Amino acid sequence: MDKVKYIFVTGGVTSSLGKGIISASLAKLLQARGYRVTIQKLDPYLNIDPGTLNPYEHGECYVTDDGAETDLDLGHYERFLNAPTSQSNNVTTGKIYQTILENERRGDYLGKTVQVIPHITNEIKRRVQLLGETDEYDIVITELGGTVGDIESLPFLESVRQLRWDLGVDQTCVIHLTLIPYLAAAGELKTKPTQHSVKELQENGILPDIIVCRTEHKLTSDIRKKIALFCNVNFNAVIESCDVPSIYQVPLEMLREKLDRVVLSKIKLPLRQEPDLSKWKDFLFRLEHHKSEVQIGLIGKYVELPDAYKSIVEAFHHAGASTEIKPNMTYISSGSISEENVREKLIKLDGILVAPGFGERGINGKIESIKFAREHKIPYFGICLGMQCAVIEFAQNVAKLPDAHSTEMFPNTHHKVIDIMEDQKDIEHMGGTMRLGSYDCKLVKGSNAFKAYGKTNIQERHRHRFEFNNEYLSDFESKGLKATGINPSTGLVEVVEMEKHPFFVGVQFHPELKSTVETPHPLFEKFLKAAEHLNQIKN
Repeated sequence: MDKVKYIFVTGGVTSSLGKGIISASLAKLLQARGYRVTIQKLDPYLNIDPGTLNPYEHGECYVTDDGAETDLDLGHYERFLNAPTSQSNNVTTGKIYQTILENERRGDYLGKTVQVIPHITNEIKRRVQLLGETDEYDIVITELGGTVGDIESLPFLESVRQLRWDLGVDQTCVIHLTLIPYLAAAGELKTKPTQHSVKELQENGILPDIIVCRTEHKLTSDIRKKIALFCNVNFNAVIESCDVPSIYQVPLEMLREKLDRVVLSKIKLPLRQEPDLSKWKDFLFRLEHHKSEVQIGLIGKYVELPDAYKSIVEAFHHAGASTEIKPNMTYISSGSISEENVREKLIKLDGILVAPGFGERGINGKIESIKFAREHKIPYFGICLGMQCAVIEFAQNVAKLPDAHSTEMFPNTHHKVIDIMEDQKDIEHMGGTMRLGSYDCKLVKGSNAFKAYGKTNIQERHRHRFEFNNEYLSDFESKGLKATGINPSTGLVEVVEMEKHPFFVGVQFHPELKSTVETPHPLFEKFLKAAEHLNQIKN
């Protein structure tokens, strides 16, 4: 292929329509046709990255192999394409302005006045094309965050307009995702919001090639004709995106609507082979048809916003399909759990997962939950802070160190069983300075972790500042808490397991970030099987 093709996905009318899912679904179809595809996200907020954002503000912070703290949509990209993303796949306005200001301070602009046009837009265009310059991809899909009409999005839209001029119409394609609301009182779908949204896009100099219509009801031929007529697109370029029970059904819906065919015709590429989505369809079948069910409690401090644990929830879906075990999720706020009510809240569960997080709020509820799981032999899975809380609970209640804790919550605790990493002690700037990205881990043969992975050497992604204090390792191991995963270069404890327990595993890393449709994570599979075993015993 001579030139990389660029596809831009914009959104109109309202936020949260699913631009990321549409982008990932289109990429999946193009990938199935034999094209090398990647997706990037342009976020209009001024934060450098979402690493310092509260999950209530932005959902989970997704971490890539190379240590980028990114938007959660990158998780969808990886889960659909079964391919890793990187630093280059997520660009924020904050990153753009940071680069421009650093250039200006160095004198790179030779004394010129620094302006949105051309300096900001040129930097956006450079970032958009970085992935295309690697010679690894035939097609780069760029999702523009926000909604057309947002002040924050204007520089990105102007950059898209310029890129279409720079590269040529045949090298680019603009897909506009919009909402077709249904007025129940009138019994009608309304196209006027879409017309206004497209008009606003046109006022920014961009004429969409394709309009994807998010809708609760099927679009009639008349409605499609009306949208095509008033929005200046071809009839076959009006694509229906009806609500479906699972995000994983969207690629099949887009295939039925021929979105991939329309896109390839717009950017002048051949259809190549027909997409083989047999494995994807098999996954969907198993997602809906299980042989057994288990009750899983997800305990965290942000449970009011499920997107805060998006990758964990999706990892359960992947593992549930592969094991044919349906995980019925119960979200429990750790702040609501106490010594008095822990039994009432957790006794009916077949498995307990304590989720990642930061800070003191809800920490006692997590520790009480872990104690209950340990004493009642309920399968337990702790991720990051969930692993650290397991160490704290063991130290307090088994090793008889009542004041043992993490210095994150209690800096002056006498027994610092969880302590800040040595290379983190002098860090003042919080953004992008944690232990981030993929690191090696060596597993102990015979452990639950080893049985799950089926190998000794693994690599997993991390996001933390605090670690297990190895001064307590020999004492804890003698009392039944084993370190079954160690970083070979630093000696950092990565996995802990409880002896004489059917499944009690805490991991310092984030296994949920590497789970995809095609490669479910083995720890989640092993956890579900342990929960199923308990369920069978109880029933």
